[in-house]
Amino acid sequence: MAHGLGCWASFIFLIIFSDLLSAQIRYSIVEELKHGAFVGNIAEDLGLKVQKLRTRKCRLLSDNNKQYLAMNLDNGILFVNERIDREQLCGQSSVCSIAFEVRVEYPLEMFGFEVEVLDLNDNSPRFPQSSFSIQVAESIVPGARFPLERAQDPDVGTNTVSTYQISSNENFGLKMQTRRDGKKVAELFLEKPLDRERRSVFQLVLTAFDGGSPALSGTAQIVINVLDINDNVPKFDREEYRVSMVENAPRGTFVTKVQAKDLDEGANAEIRYSFSEHAAQEEQELFTLDPKTGDIRVQGILDYEKSNVFELDVQAVDNGAFAMTGRSKVVVTLIDVNDNAPEIRLTSVSSTVREDAVPGTVIAAISVADRDSGKNGEVQCQIPQHLPIKLQKSPTNQYKLVTNNMLDREKVEFYNVSITAWDSGSPPLSTNKTILVSVSDINDNAPRFDQSSYTAYVMENNAPGDSILSVTALDPDLDQNSHVSYSILENPIQGMTSFPYVSIDSKSGNIYALRSFDYERLKHFQIQVQARDSGSPSLSSSAAVNVIILDQNDNAPAVVSPVTRNGSATVGPVPQSAPAGYLVTKVMATDADSGQNARLSYQLRKATDPSLISVGLKTGEIKLIRSVSSHDATTQDLLISVNDNGQPTLSATVTIAFSIVANVTEKYFERSNVLENANNFSDLNLYLIITLGSTSFIFLLTIMVLIAIKCHQDSDNGDDCSFCCCRMRDSGNSFMRRSAPKECLNYTGVRDSVPIPGSYNYRFSVSPDSSKTDFLFLKTYAPTLPHSTLKMSDNNMAKERGQEDNGY
Repeated sequence: MAHGLGCWASFIFLIIFSDLLSAQIRYSIVEELKHGAFVGNIAEDLGLKVQKLRTRKCRLLSDNNKQYLAMNLDNGILFVNERIDREQLCGQSSVCSIAFEVRVEYPLEMFGFEVEVLDLNDNSPRFPQSSFSIQVAESIVPGARFPLERAQDPDVGTNTVSTYQISSNENFGLKMQTRRDGKKVAELFLEKPLDRERRSVFQLVLTAFDGGSPALSGTAQIVINVLDINDNVPKFDREEYRVSMVENAPRGTFVTKVQAKDLDEGANAEIRYSFSEHAAQEEQELFTLDPKTGDIRVQGILDYEKSNVFELDVQAVDNGAFAMTGRSKVVVTLIDVNDNAPEIRLTSVSSTVREDAVPGTVIAAISVADRDSGKNGEVQCQIPQHLPIKLQKSPTNQYKLVTNNMLDREKVEFYNVSITAWDSGSPPLSTNKTILVSVSDINDNAPRFDQSSYTAYVMENNAPGDSILSVTALDPDLDQNSHVSYSILENPIQGMTSFPYVSIDSKSGNIYALRSFDYERLKHFQIQVQARDSGSPSLSSSAAVNVIILDQNDNAPAVVSPVTRNGSATVGPVPQSAPAGYLVTKVMATDADSGQNARLSYQLRKATDPSLISVGLKTGEIKLIRSVSSHDATTQDLLISVNDNGQPTLSATVTIAFSIVANVTEKYFERSNVLENANNFSDLNLYLIITLGSTSFIFLLTIMVLIAIKCHQDSDNGDDCSFCCCRMRDSGNSFMRRSAPKECLNYTGVRDSVPIPGSYNYRFSVSPDSSKTDFLFLKTYAPTLPHSTLKMSDNNMAKERGQEDNGY
């Protein structure tokens, strides 16, 4: 075989043809080549460069499940990848080939290939049987022909069966015939008459040869028995056989044995048993009869309920040339066994029951039967006891499945009712059948919110249409009874209906703001949300939703003291003799926000002399860091910012100006000296000074009168928070300072009144010499200064009064 493969491998040839339309290339190889055997060079045949096979993604495409062929992308060679068995691949077909395509890209091209697989004489002829016999009567005349079994060879062409031979003998010869399909068949023919007494058996060897090179062969043995002349009929030992057996006898169970005898000799005395042509086909499928021994056995499934008695017609046939036949009957009676479980039939079923069905409502009508007989067919039936359903029996094995208690679909949606039926056999057989009983819904449950009340936190300045909260109500009912719609109930908010404030999506339960909320106006409100199902009649429930507005830092601080105009304020002058810690003034501001957003701090941003002034971070108090010197500017400007603690921080600024004045006496003499030098003034300047002095005097006098009236009214009313309280001194025609109660400022949007920590008291002094000056001098005092500064002895007070009387 290896030598033959080598010869064929060396015989591999290439057939290439070009076709402009199909561009198909054909190769030829023999079968059974080893893995890696050369088939052809695809790159060379297609004119492709080997270096570009990979870059152009060259691939083999085949419809075969097995990859018989493969290509080496490094050299373009097509080689055998798997063992090719032509007989397995193409069977007895005269032409066998493997078609595939080669696909390359960049540009895309398809090439058709076909590899013809040539047959190799690798199979020997084989007969279906290694031995077969022929019965020949001794009385047969010469020239009779006997067909022989044909040998099979899966190879094709010349490698298939070409001739037959038979071993040498005196009586039989062999003749060859060719069929239309080209197949060779052999026939045995009798050349000389037979003599059984001389030779009763011939054993010949039949050999089949194929046309391969070298030729292969296969053999079979032919046994020729020379038969005696048959002149006796086989006879059974009984005319009728009777037997009883259980119906559930397994396959192979012995039933009985029939036996016949033939008085002939040799082949004429050999008997074969079989069912006669009168036996029913069903009986032949249920029982088998051994042709040699006469044993009858079970081969099918016996069923007493289908048939309980079988009559089997059997016959005994001898092997004579003219076969003689004897007949008998076998009667098989079956014994019933409990092999059928009860059958449960539902004659009427209502698979759905309303949950408000009254006890006794019929769900299903049930009949129970058993195909067995006697006690094996007596049936009882029951269902589990814990169900709100029971089974009612009628006299004729009929049952009704009825409700026993009230049903509640929300607790149990359906019941798997398991019906068990059993017979009285030994052992008893039972059957289970499950009925699914669904409980239909009625609208007996109102929607339930997952919370009794909800709290929504909304940042102020929200955009209208923003989602505030989503509420959910569940209804354990089904279908329309569980479809929940949401709405808002009427609930006044600040004297108005709640509808302009919020809305709700009737399907999803999402609550949306209809307006932008302002924490300073509305801090919280409550609405009632109702959930209603779609049942008939519909049921509903409600839940409270508390909406809390969260403050946002959207208000900048506002300066309330000192009173400003265009962001600037001028406060009273500071005497040049003021010590360190002297309170110049106090900046007070408010913020409409709350919490950290209203927590204010004060900072000095800019000052004429930063070393002179400090600002309290939390109090806003403007104090002198050091005592005033003569080198300090007489006019001081401060830029103070007020910042809140919000995110982001908002702020306000105020510009405060104050002047530093020296002693009044010095001012007076300086002014007098200036006025005495008449050369420095013109007449026009003198007139202007007189006019301004007179106007200022009248204006200050008017203010003092109004303040006195106001103080008098406040004292009569007992008001503790007066705008300003003053009283005139009895001596020196000057005003004495009176302690004023703490001022109170009320602002819209703030719950409590904001106290002004520091109140300011004023002392007005009028020069005793009215002929020399018309100006009033206003001196400020702050009660928030240290007690060491505010407490004065009686002598100091008297001295101060004396200085005031002297015009200082």
